[in-house]
Amino acid sequence: MKGKLKKTQLEIDGQLIPVKIYWEARNNIRASMGKTAFILRMPYQIVQEEEQKHIRWFEDWVRDTLKEREDAKAHFTQKQYQTGDTIKVGKRTYTLKVQYENTKNHYGRLSGHTIALRLNAADNPLHLNKSIRHLISRIVASDFLPAIEKRVHELNRLHFQKPIKKVYLKYNQSNWGSCSSKGNVNLSTRLLFAPDEVIDYVIIHELAHLIEMNHSNRFWNLVAKAMPDYQAKEVWLKENGHLCDF
Repeated sequence: MKGKLKKTQLEIDGQLIPVKIYWEARNNIRASMGKTAFILRMPYQIVQEEEQKHIRWFEDWVRDTLKEREDAKAHFTQKQYQTGDTIKVGKRTYTLKVQYENTKNHYGRLSGHTIALRLNAADNPLHLNKSIRHLISRIVASDFLPAIEKRVHELNRLHFQKPIKKVYLKYNQSNWGSCSSKGNVNLSTRLLFAPDEVIDYVIIHELAHLIEMNHSNRFWNLVAKAMPDYQAKEVWLKENGHLCDF
């Protein structure tokens, strides 16, 4: 049974951290870290005094998790975006120009090496932070896409020689890339922060799916043939992936 949900946020060390609290048909208390928020699950029948006790415990647990896990801290704490800030993506460096206005939506454009943002001043901090990250990602993706498309086709020509319909470069936190049966290759903009050889590995991984749409031994043999040391690239992503973000 799906329980009722309270969406909220905690202020921890000056940062607003997204949390979700569920009341469910259960007998125990469970805390976990999800993709978009820290999660607390409690029984429907819990009394108010116990509920507040567990919420205080949950707040301490979130604080300790953020201190102990760099990936959690990088994922959930808000970055501050101000005029004059620089963002280094691969070998390219962008300078931010940020303006807050009385506008409904957020806008952005690239002029030379400057990313100019026009932001809704009335937006709540958590949504604003997420919107800025996605907006910067889309702008940087447009700048990098021609080079990424070229590299995808180069690696395909070298190792696979399969038809490619389209190459997409979009913000994605759930994976580094994917490949559809229609021949669409999707890559996360977060990958642009990785070394070139790691980007090549993810591209090769997705291109191999044009032949094997699975992770069978045949699939991994294709990857190894194109990049014998691919496992080292997987280790790099596992150890450093939390640092790859806008």
